[in-house]
Amino acid sequence: MGKVFALVTGGSRGIGRAVALRFAREGYGVIVTYRNRGDLAGEVVRKAKSIGAPIAEAIQMDVSSVESVRSARERVEELVDYLNVLVNNAGVLHVGGIEETTPEDWNRVINVNLTGPFIVTKEFLPLLYRAEWASIVNLASIAGQTGNVVASAAYSASKAGVIGLTKRLAVELAERGIRVNAVAPSFVETDMVKDFIDTQEKRRRVEELHPLRTIVKPEDVAEAVLFLADPRRSRAVTGHVLQVNAGRLT
Repeated sequence: MGKVFALVTGGSRGIGRAVALRFAREGYGVIVTYRNRGDLAGEVVRKAKSIGAPIAEAIQMDVSSVESVRSARERVEELVDYLNVLVNNAGVLHVGGIEETTPEDWNRVINVNLTGPFIVTKEFLPLLYRAEWASIVNLASIAGQTGNVVASAAYSASKAGVIGLTKRLAVELAERGIRVNAVAPSFVETDMVKDFIDTQEKRRRVEELHPLRTIVKPEDVAEAVLFLADPRRSRAVTGHVLQVNAGRLT
């Protein structure tokens, strides 16, 4: 396929880190963005280079800020002429009931989890248009499909919005040959949720929520992202929401 480049937002840790490294193993050049953990992003870059990424770079970017995203895009354009894959992964978790959720909480979650993918996609479309082939993969969540989760209404609404954005963009961008899909994991074992599984009893309770009696790993999600991103694997798939949930449907 020639040189292939992927941009992964929120790529310094968790799912984003796993996605970036999976692309690197596949021979993709990878650019990861981070908001405030440049040290971790630097570690991802070093690891990506060590396992074969033709290029690996980290760029600071706040996905909820148009100015920050535009600045990052200018930096990306100094590195590559085009992008083949955009992975909208950056996000924040929020838990609690509606009575405990403030308007400020709501706005923060929506701005990062939903407005962020909109801004990033809009700003990076010119780079995707320049590629021989391109695809977008958005990180949604089981929380956007069911209300029976710990996450707050703000988080659930943001991820439901990501699914709607995915489906609309799949139709809109099809005429440009760009596929748009989403991955909807259930509970994923990352630093973001470590407090929920910091004892054996807590871990057991979470495992029992899933018919496979296991907790989804970031690497499981990364495999799904690669499948949807790569046309050799999913050439005719667009507008799809792929669940990575260890069997949990509610």
